[in-house]
Amino acid sequence: MFARRIAVVGTGYVGLTTGACLASLGHQVTCADVDAAKIERLRRGEVDILEPGLPELVAEGLAAGRLSFVVGAATAISADDSPQECTEVVFLCVPTPMGVGGVADLSTVESVIDEIRPLLRPGAVLVNKSTVPVGSAERTAELLDRTDVAVVSNPEFLREGSAVDDFLNPDRIVVGSSAQDAAERVAALYAKLGAPTVLTDAPSAELVKYAANCFLAMKLSYVNAMAELCERLGANITDITEGMGYDRRIGQSFLSPGPGWGGSCLPKDTQAMLQIADAADFEFRLLRAAIDTNDRQRRRIVDKIRLAVTGRRGGSLSRVRLGLLGLTFKANTDDLRDSPALAVAAMLRQAGADLVAYDPVILTDNRPELAAVSVVDDPMLVAKDVDALVVLTEWPEFRTLDWPRLAEVTRRPVVVDTRNLLDPDVLRRAGFTCTGLGRG
Repeated sequence: MFARRIAVVGTGYVGLTTGACLASLGHQVTCADVDAAKIERLRRGEVDILEPGLPELVAEGLAAGRLSFVVGAATAISADDSPQECTEVVFLCVPTPMGVGGVADLSTVESVIDEIRPLLRPGAVLVNKSTVPVGSAERTAELLDRTDVAVVSNPEFLREGSAVDDFLNPDRIVVGSSAQDAAERVAALYAKLGAPTVLTDAPSAELVKYAANCFLAMKLSYVNAMAELCERLGANITDITEGMGYDRRIGQSFLSPGPGWGGSCLPKDTQAMLQIADAADFEFRLLRAAIDTNDRQRRRIVDKIRLAVTGRRGGSLSRVRLGLLGLTFKANTDDLRDSPALAVAAMLRQAGADLVAYDPVILTDNRPELAAVSVVDDPMLVAKDVDALVVLTEWPEFRTLDWPRLAEVTRRPVVVDTRNLLDPDVLRRAGFTCTGLGRG
């Protein structure tokens, strides 16, 4: 494999992981960001993102001289003076947040293209790594207005909390472009990984990411609906999903019920897919039903908490004190974006409940997203004088808390486990009444 000179624009979850991992594969990588303070920390090997293995890869790349950090996309492109050392491939890994009406906001992508357009050498390749709508490669080529620079779509499939492992052990590499040679050059960057590679056109590559995430969202909504059905029929969702998961056509992943799906990808990508479908005059009823089921699931969780605390689904939560265990959208990340835990918390607060919360990686409540809760740094404090403890994030360490001691300090020893994380027998022996999902 030939080592390439690569620029990565953006140092978020995707950009920093992409840059550090490509450097670990032997490429010369320059990562750029507009945040000068963040770049300075990265130059010192300080990684703000909670991502296992990423700090070590960054430190390794810096020490080997294969990874560097600069302020500004233009600086990354023009960092090398000699033609032999010019940047060959540029990855765009900038945010594409959900805009008005669910449409992906591509303003940052367009701004970067405008900045680097005159700096790209002839024969360079511009890669859309960010999740972008179908047609973005064509739009990028129009904005670039450079027939001597190819545009390639190379979607990422990284899960927060396991991004490094996902990058270095991928299920597949997807590369799409109208320029076959450019697609092959991008695919060759990953040659060491030995993963199955899908070479296709740009629209298909762009749609793959949305198709995958929307399917996973529908799978999660299906499991949450099955959990409610289990409660009505006296069945056990854990046994149901175990029986389903052994079917190789279905698999074990994304079969755990919870308070709804969230995070930085699924809500944004499902809405974007609806926009794509609407633009094509296609009514995607199945996906709309999955989104509606997800919204309903959060309301259902609030009703379960009402029932556990008051004995009635419509009982008042006014002045009820609740201890929340977990705030991030899933375990092993510090990401609060579109967290179902925060969505449930907001609904509880609106219903009049007083909320105190503990999360292993969120130790302060000075972020705007946490206005509805008071964050403490000790599980004992989250349990003190509460009417119920509510598990909202599946942090493994919650299983090993001192539950007998927690029971002693609660006002009422009640647990609502929205992740089916805890062993009900352990909780009962500790003195708690336990409510889970889909347990009849």
